[in-house]
Amino acid sequence: MQLLCFLILSLCLAAQPAPARPKKQAERPVRVACVGNSVTFGYGLHDREREAYPVRLQEMLGDAYQVANFGHSGATLLYKGHRPYISLPEFRQALNFRPDWVVIHLGLNDTDPRNWPDWKEEFIPNYRALIDSFLVVNPQARILVCQMTPIFDRHSRFQSGTRDWHAQIQRAIEQVALGANAQLIDLYSPLHSRPDLFPDALHPNAEGAQILARTVYSALTGNYGGLQLPVIYGNGMVLQRDEPVLLRGTADARQHIQVRLRQKGQVVHRAESFSRADGTWEIQLDGWPAGGPYELSIISEPMQPDHYRPYYPARYPLSLSSLTRHAKQTLVLDSIYFGDVWLASGQSNMELRVDECNTRQADMADAARLAGRLHLFNMPARARTDAVSWPDSVLGFTNQLQYMDPQGWHAASPQSVAAFSAVAFNFARVLCDSLADVPIGIICNAVGGSTTESWIDRSTLEAELPNILHNWRTGDYGQAWARGRMTQNIALALQPDSPAYNPLQRHPYEPCYLFEAAIQPLAHFPLKGVIWYQGESNAHNIELHYSLFRLLEKSWKRAFARSWHSEFQKHPPLPFYTVQLSSLPRPSWPAFRDSQRRLADILPDTWLTVTTDLGDPADVHYRSKRPVGERLALQALHHTYGHPLVSEGPVPVEAKNIDTGSGQVITFIRFENADGLSVSRGFEVAGQDGIFHPAQAEIQGNKIYLSSPQVQRPAAVRYGWSGFTDADLHNAQGLPASTFSMQFQ
Repeated sequence: MQLLCFLILSLCLAAQPAPARPKKQAERPVRVACVGNSVTFGYGLHDREREAYPVRLQEMLGDAYQVANFGHSGATLLYKGHRPYISLPEFRQALNFRPDWVVIHLGLNDTDPRNWPDWKEEFIPNYRALIDSFLVVNPQARILVCQMTPIFDRHSRFQSGTRDWHAQIQRAIEQVALGANAQLIDLYSPLHSRPDLFPDALHPNAEGAQILARTVYSALTGNYGGLQLPVIYGNGMVLQRDEPVLLRGTADARQHIQVRLRQKGQVVHRAESFSRADGTWEIQLDGWPAGGPYELSIISEPMQPDHYRPYYPARYPLSLSSLTRHAKQTLVLDSIYFGDVWLASGQSNMELRVDECNTRQADMADAARLAGRLHLFNMPARARTDAVSWPDSVLGFTNQLQYMDPQGWHAASPQSVAAFSAVAFNFARVLCDSLADVPIGIICNAVGGSTTESWIDRSTLEAELPNILHNWRTGDYGQAWARGRMTQNIALALQPDSPAYNPLQRHPYEPCYLFEAAIQPLAHFPLKGVIWYQGESNAHNIELHYSLFRLLEKSWKRAFARSWHSEFQKHPPLPFYTVQLSSLPRPSWPAFRDSQRRLADILPDTWLTVTTDLGDPADVHYRSKRPVGERLALQALHHTYGHPLVSEGPVPVEAKNIDTGSGQVITFIRFENADGLSVSRGFEVAGQDGIFHPAQAEIQGNKIYLSSPQVQRPAAVRYGWSGFTDADLHNAQGLPASTFSMQFQ
């Protein structure tokens, strides 16, 4: 009955005498109605009459358009919600406006427990009826349906229902747009990585409103700034060999996108596609064998109506003349190679440069030798997290997610390698020498001191560990050192009398930040695998890291799926080669190293590289990084490339007690990778009392027999169990065994 009354009201409004329409559309502005709730209204803005997104949108569109704000705070889409939009005066005003274009942003208030739990089944029918009401007063109206802006973890109802109901409503809005043949605008993605723009976790500030206006402007006009490529694309880049590669980018909407791959001036591959309504495009290149160089041309030019109409609803643009469009554009990338691409990431021991290490002369000589075969993409931090207070400029670009400095692709040379990660370079060096004529691309975006949680995407943490997001700087999830350093760096932003005052100031150690600033710009770029060296800033809480690292792998495997659109989503194996913490006299490190070993055992496509024999008791940044890269490369050559070699040290697989029946117990551990075992120290055993004592070790084949006069029947064994350890179990290849603890059978 309510729906019937509503439709009758709409028809009545439509039957009212309409103002005489001009003979030509150009004689009056295009009327744009912004329909919505408090976000559209501009709630919380200091000067909503100048800062609300519809006002900014009017400025962008210009005098050929008339934009009106019909937002109402607290409005629900649901007719039976606590404040239905259809019962508000703004709804009647919007109908009387007889808009040509209607931008609808509703649903946030439907997440209220008074609304969604009881009436969610009516959301789609109610939304469709709202759309139909605007089509009654103007059958030619162009309808744009907005996915909701984000609600952040600081919201009081986030975990009690809002998080999950918000996601359900987003999916319902997608169904509405599809069923109504309406254009869908994503207002979520541009703002989900900017919690600093939402003072109350719900309403954007003036900068957030500006982003909203720009997003809606692009959707209305099709102007996305012309042909653009992700930052990882450039001259000298390496693309993954032997598999289809999806090139991606943005352009104005409804552009014809063409790709030409040339070698020695001859076109060897052509492909084409078109840009979607949101400006994104993807083109698949066939799998190419290792080699190069190639030239890659990407061309964008407007599609003709007959070309785009099969792909876009007729209502999307009123006419081509209403769109701001770029003419034909061409981007040309030179010296493109097909090979294997690896990502090196983590914190300071991965970040440590070649010119800071004790093998810098040998490394630079190797760089000169590898010119043309090894290609580097360095992405260092623009500001260090040293014990200083950052100036306003650093605080500003950090909030803008501009903390990283992508420096483009460079061929290996003594100059380019000097400032590159020593671990990453030496890993790539061994691959170059072992894979014949396969070009190797290595990307490094490590950040000193960074936390595991800072590298995980926001959606994953919101769903699986939301409490870590809340009050991270003052809470007890993060390591005290990391929280303290962050507070020191952003001190200026925490002073209320400072021009830079911002209680929501961002920092690279904050959960999600480095995913948003350092991983998202690389998303969906095809990788062969990842090398990861991090943990020093999480070793205080082994149990938390055990969960976080699994979430990190899950997060990255989704991020580096082959496409950002669901129809192309694939999740091929993304191997992780991790570095175990080295030796350093810190009490929690033995147990943390053992937890890293256990994680590598249970996680798919994950392998561990041991470095306990390389540590420096006086410096967490030990300078011998060449062996670390070499050991990582051994693991990759064996597990990813299938080379028949021993890639790691002795691995314990069984700890057993054998009772001889005469009161004597024989205790041993069986190992894999055990040819040529050697050891003189490092083992301890404990009885049922849990007190460990040093144990003598005797090697027999692939077993080590243990004995201790203080323990008659061992119940547990551990090896290398001190922060800085001199334990020396190796195999014939000179590879060390991991710190470990085991129970005897």
